[in-house]
Amino acid sequence: MDVMPLLLLVAGSAAIAAAARRTPIPAPLLLVAAGLVISYLPGIPDYTLDPDVVLPLILPPLLHSAATDSSYLDLRAQMRPVALLSVGYVLFATLVVGWAAYQIVPGLPLTGALVLGAVVAPPDAVAATAVARRVGLPSRITTILQGESLVNDATAITAYRVALAAAVGEGATWAGGIGEFLLAAVGGVAVGLVLMVPIHWLRTHLKEPLLQNTLSLLIPFVAYAAAEQFHASGVLAVVVVALFLGHRAWEVDFATRLQEDAVWKMVAFVLESSVFALIGLQLPVVLGGLGQYEGGRAVWYAVAVFLVVVASRFVWVYPATLLPRMLSARIRAREDNPTWKAPFVIAWAGMRGVVSLAIAFSIPEHLHDGEPFAGRNLILFLTFTTVIGTLVVQGVTLPPLIRVLKLPGRDQQAQTLAEANAQAQASRAAERRLEELLSDERNALPPPLADRLRMVLDRRRNAVWERLGQSNPLTGETVDDTYRRLSGEMIGAERAVFVKLRDLRYIDDEMLRTLLRRLDLEEAAAYREAE
Repeated sequence: MDVMPLLLLVAGSAAIAAAARRTPIPAPLLLVAAGLVISYLPGIPDYTLDPDVVLPLILPPLLHSAATDSSYLDLRAQMRPVALLSVGYVLFATLVVGWAAYQIVPGLPLTGALVLGAVVAPPDAVAATAVARRVGLPSRITTILQGESLVNDATAITAYRVALAAAVGEGATWAGGIGEFLLAAVGGVAVGLVLMVPIHWLRTHLKEPLLQNTLSLLIPFVAYAAAEQFHASGVLAVVVVALFLGHRAWEVDFATRLQEDAVWKMVAFVLESSVFALIGLQLPVVLGGLGQYEGGRAVWYAVAVFLVVVASRFVWVYPATLLPRMLSARIRAREDNPTWKAPFVIAWAGMRGVVSLAIAFSIPEHLHDGEPFAGRNLILFLTFTTVIGTLVVQGVTLPPLIRVLKLPGRDQQAQTLAEANAQAQASRAAERRLEELLSDERNALPPPLADRLRMVLDRRRNAVWERLGQSNPLTGETVDDTYRRLSGEMIGAERAVFVKLRDLRYIDDEMLRTLLRRLDLEEAAAYREAE
């Protein structure tokens, strides 16, 4: 097995994603553009997107990482819009895009057109949420986009299986399709509910952080594979387990949380960078199989399908936002009256991604009777152009659109005040507990050590309030920046002394690593205090 192409993909995509952080261009868009250009350079290996790799090996960890970083409580509060988008919109887009493709493309069977509709139906909100955080979208919109991306893949994959069964001649019926959808949805949730408690129990009872993090890496694959064994939705199983684990993460040992956070950030960064680069690298494969559809007709079909995909989301989002409020007095009393701006941003943020391409590449080349799958190569091409079109057109215009609409972002001052009040309440509880413990003779400490514990509480309590201060008029630094810089300078001086003592053989390398780890933890704590 030649591992060099894989190494080149990972290293190259990571480098491009890192460079994107220094530009105003979102990383997914730069990665796709780089993939498009690089795909035609001489000597570049063939990077064919394999659905047997993407769906069971890349999708589960990405879903797990996104779900654990999401808020179960926020998603539950936005359950209605999330469900309407992740289930209702995906099925609506499958039918609308499928019917439109059937009318637009001569000779494309209705079943094949519905396969295309199911393939391009699920938006990939990785890029959208990255932009949302970057430009400061309201938390409600970000939550809705995140929740949609966690569930819509399950709906799309199930719709694709039903449409594919009809296309290959397996005699799919509406009743059978509804039954398969219910089996996938209910079964996936059920598998997740069965797995989440024992997995969490195991995580809280393992005492070795390395074992706990090894388990953490295996969890999404176990949940996905277990659900697929029962012909249920592996996507929903992963999401259910990850939401539960993220909601109860505070019960896990702190050392595990520190390691786990770093490990999953790295995994998500590598996978997200690689999959967006892979999208661009598919261009030669897709164009090479067009055959009879080459030329101006293929371009016209691509533009028409892209426009239908974009328009169908607007057609769904506005009624799904306004009709429930019109029909329910309870919703009107509980929720603020929405403006046209928030639905517009949600509708425009419907960018497609690697899941659509992976599903498209899984379309068989032949039917059960041995005949070629009619329009397979065109479906691949239209999926590819839709993914590229939405990423480029919508992805590039989303940040300026948000700025033009002037949607109210998160109130940083209010968030800092809420954090300070929460910290003050926690510190008072910690002080009471400390005094209770110190009153017991078994917990007697020398006064300097007891004072140090009290000082730590004071510093933690005051740190958030100090962040509300003004910038330094001489340097322009905020209080946070100055605190980080001074703390880093002090720790850097200590670190230099430890290294010098090691070089003089006064301490050995094992002791140096112990001392440096202690400094690293202090520096990390200082950085977090100033965040």
